[in-house]
Amino acid sequence: MGYVLNRKIADLQPYDPISGEYPVRLDANESFLPLPPHLRETISQKLAQIAFNRYPDPLAENACRAFASAYGVRPRCVTAGNGSDELISILLACFLEKGDTVLTLAPDFSMYPFYAALYEANCAVMDKGPDGCVTGSEIAAKVRETGARAVVFSNPCNPTSLGMARAEVRALVRDTEALVILDEAYMDFWDQSLLGEVEDYDNLVILKTCSKALGLANIRLGFAVANARITDALRAVKSPYNVNGVSAVIGAAVLEDRAYLRDAAAALTASRAALARELEQLLACKRGAYRIYPSCTNFLYVAAPDAGLVFERLKARGIIVRRLGSHLRITAGSEAENAALVAALDGILD
Repeated sequence: MGYVLNRKIADLQPYDPISGEYPVRLDANESFLPLPPHLRETISQKLAQIAFNRYPDPLAENACRAFASAYGVRPRCVTAGNGSDELISILLACFLEKGDTVLTLAPDFSMYPFYAALYEANCAVMDKGPDGCVTGSEIAAKVRETGARAVVFSNPCNPTSLGMARAEVRALVRDTEALVILDEAYMDFWDQSLLGEVEDYDNLVILKTCSKALGLANIRLGFAVANARITDALRAVKSPYNVNGVSAVIGAAVLEDRAYLRDAAAALTASRAALARELEQLLACKRGAYRIYPSCTNFLYVAAPDAGLVFERLKARGIIVRRLGSHLRITAGSEAENAALVAALDGILD
């Protein structure tokens, strides 16, 4: 008998985002903004200086310094990753041992329990309940109840778009000995980051991504911020050349352009606010128990009793959003994309 795949991976399927060509894609929480010409020119000049026959900097230090400067943390506390997905994977693979328990929340980013299971951790799930809200003290109590060695969650939350105030997260970190892995992928759209306090704690790792507000989903670049002890361990267990030189150069160039960072986040936030207003007006005239959750992100989370039908009818019109059970997650797009979505929904909904 030949080699048999182990039970962890035997039935797994590759990640499969919605494929195909659609005129309006509002399903992946990407930025609708292209990089401005001056940044493209800067990047082109820097890329021309890369020695492509040499390995890149194993720590992507230029990108880490640019990130640290942009976000007001010490470079000593920053680790670069091939997207924050890689960093989540490393943290759950190496900072836990087989049989340890990790606490996740539901609903939340689907890759947290996936990686936990892959690395043979026990995954305890805390249901947020129908309003999608949970407090820091409630999470801390669940950590104690389950004996979890780590807890991982997004704030603001993907997919609910809701945020937990800084004071609540701070209370959680202080009230537990478990490692708190705090994914702040969408915090550029809100003002409740705990980044400025990360060195105050010995059990906190904060993850950041370049894929949302920075508009760099294509280059796969993320960062982990933690105290020196955790950072040293994270740098030791990651692959030596995990961030390629092209991504590091592009990421550093964008992070150094403070005006772009400010203006891009403002434009995406404004688009989300405008889309929320337009959808509120539309849904008020339609039958059905639709609800738009208050958003701290660049997307909207909409409760829709006929979510499956709405998703398919939008798809037939060339518009893709994300369906999550009885909810739709809708990325804020350009003015034209938002208008196309609202017009399509007006024709679809009764």
